[in-house]
Amino acid sequence: MTFLGTVLGLFLLFTAEGAQPFGLYEIAQSLTIPGWAVIIILLLMSIYMIAVGIERYLTYSKAKSQSRQYAPKVAQALKNSNIDEAINISDKHKDSHLAMIVSSGLKEFQAHQGNSDISGDEMEASKRALQRAIAVKTAELKRGLAGLATVGSTAPFVGLFGTVVGIIGAFNALRSNETAGIGAVGGSIAEALVATAFGIAVAVPAVWLFNYFTNKVTSFGVEMENSASELVDYFIKQKTKQLNS
Repeated sequence: MTFLGTVLGLFLLFTAEGAQPFGLYEIAQSLTIPGWAVIIILLLMSIYMIAVGIERYLTYSKAKSQSRQYAPKVAQALKNSNIDEAINISDKHKDSHLAMIVSSGLKEFQAHQGNSDISGDEMEASKRALQRAIAVKTAELKRGLAGLATVGSTAPFVGLFGTVVGIIGAFNALRSNETAGIGAVGGSIAEALVATAFGIAVAVPAVWLFNYFTNKVTSFGVEMENSASELVDYFIKQKTKQLNS
């Protein structure tokens, strides 16, 4: 943020030195092909960041909301030893991260429920089904986050590239007119600094979003692991009841 303030300060300084009108229209008019390429790339990055941010926020909000509704319902069904009802409830909450995990484990356990003895292989199969479901759901929850990390780490360098190209152009102009002062190239340098400021302005929210969503995924992962562990305990109790009956 300090670096962004420095860039904006230099931008204002060179604008004042140039003593020329310096709005968006003037910037657009003076941009070279490399400058336009940098601005377009940063615009695409910002659009991607906003789209991913909105989509992930809605996805995580739905997952949290549906999981709150789902948990007490499936708990009651399992308390009544009604696995079919628990599976049906899980299938109705497709946006819940917990529902997918529980449903996968229950379906695997139900496939072996007819056996009367407690089999270590059956329990291991159920555990593997739970772990596969957790891995799949975690990958789904992380979708788009790598892109946010890429935007956050590369946007400043894209902007810096635009600045370097702009400053090179400014010094070439100064070399062709050696008697000119800083005012002759102040506008060009200020325009070059816009690229860096834009790059940082794109990168900062991208990093914030990445960190925020990563924490969300970590929290969901803990919830899924806890649910899987509780479900395995439930399977053991159910098999014990079958053995004693």
